[in-house]
Amino acid sequence: MDADMILQLGRQALFLVLVVSAPPLLAALAIGLSVSLIQAATQVQEQTLTFVPKLVGVALVLAGLGFWMLEALSQFARFVFENLPCWV
Repeated sequence: MDADMILQLGRQALFLVLVVSAPPLLAALAIGLSVSLIQAATQVQEQTLTFVPKLVGVALVLAGLGFWMLEALSQFARFVFENLPCWV
């Protein structure tokens, strides 16, 4: 296994992590922003109000896209383990 192959594999792994983690993070960001705007408008400054909506939103995103995420991760793992004997 040469250095170029290791860099390419690392680049693919980092891109996969970025793609798989983006939907839950974006959902938490959007929900947190909307709850913060509502809190600013109503002047209710309770820190625990943002936790439950974020938790529910991220859980819904994971329930909806979890199979896609698992499939993407398993395809990458399968690719690595199938080609591991060729690289060694």
